[in-house]
Amino acid sequence: MSRLAFVFPGQGSQVPGMGSDLLERHPELARPYFEAADEVLDIPLSKLCFEGGTEELRDTSVTQPAVYVVSLVAAAVLREKGIRPSVVAGHSLGEYTALVCAGVLDWVDGLRLVRRRGLLMAEVNRRTPGSMAAVIGLPADRVRELCGEVCDDRRTVVEVANYNSAQQTVVSGAADGVVEVSRRAREEGASHVAELKVGAPFHCSLMADVAAEFGEHLAATSFRTPVVPVVANVTASYVHSGPEARELLGKQLAAPVRWHETLNLLGREEVSTFVEAGPGRVLTNLNRSVHPAVAALPGGTARQIDKAVEKLSSALV
Repeated sequence: MSRLAFVFPGQGSQVPGMGSDLLERHPELARPYFEAADEVLDIPLSKLCFEGGTEELRDTSVTQPAVYVVSLVAAAVLREKGIRPSVVAGHSLGEYTALVCAGVLDWVDGLRLVRRRGLLMAEVNRRTPGSMAAVIGLPADRVRELCGEVCDDRRTVVEVANYNSAQQTVVSGAADGVVEVSRRAREEGASHVAELKVGAPFHCSLMADVAAEFGEHLAATSFRTPVVPVVANVTASYVHSGPEARELLGKQLAAPVRWHETLNLLGREEVSTFVEAGPGRVLTNLNRSVHPAVAALPGGTARQIDKAVEKLSSALV
């Protein structure tokens, strides 16, 4: 039996104008999300999504709720068209969207959490300016060793933040550490090294300082048992209960995203199609690199959703 996975993108997938076509084509589904988000957060989030420039959307306290809401709208449109997932997973921030889709989190509670998460992460970056970079073409083990060497040599912080695929590893930390790991990776033959368009050093020990404060917000939020299987970033395995989901989100702030292992798990579970419900194509490209024989479809715009629905419907005929 075919199995469909919804995968939800994280920060770095934002694009100016995101969500505007979904509102235009599906106002009855999209408008309640955007209007509620503007009211709950008391910021013009919808205007920032539709009209904000690259730099405005790079502010992590804006980016996180913006990507989250647009992803929720995309998932709602897919469901309205009869496309429903057998399993869900999200990359970093996308895990919150996945938990909503799995019935673990109320979407407004999730919105408040991602806004608070973004504000706390931005505060860390103001105190200790950091960055992230994707290293392509070196084994993950070697990238992790380079991080350790640079930490020892420079007395700085730089760590693996995302294990995205066999040939793509993201590092995160203090800006000087990320620059030095990037330089050494190029010297060792990395085919490409690119700074990511994010607003803070996510998923490294620099985030540990805000974990306790964020934990208080998590503790005040209701989490339920999943009604759709959902895979966690920290463990690359299934979440079985609401309390477990809460605990793993707390750890996720300073722990690496094990996306490659997540995709391997879903491959073993015979997922036949990945649909990226949200802006950009980051996860679509990663899914294709890890599982080239498995269909991976972007689904963040109205046109992409129409194409995905057409392909999925044809496959079922």
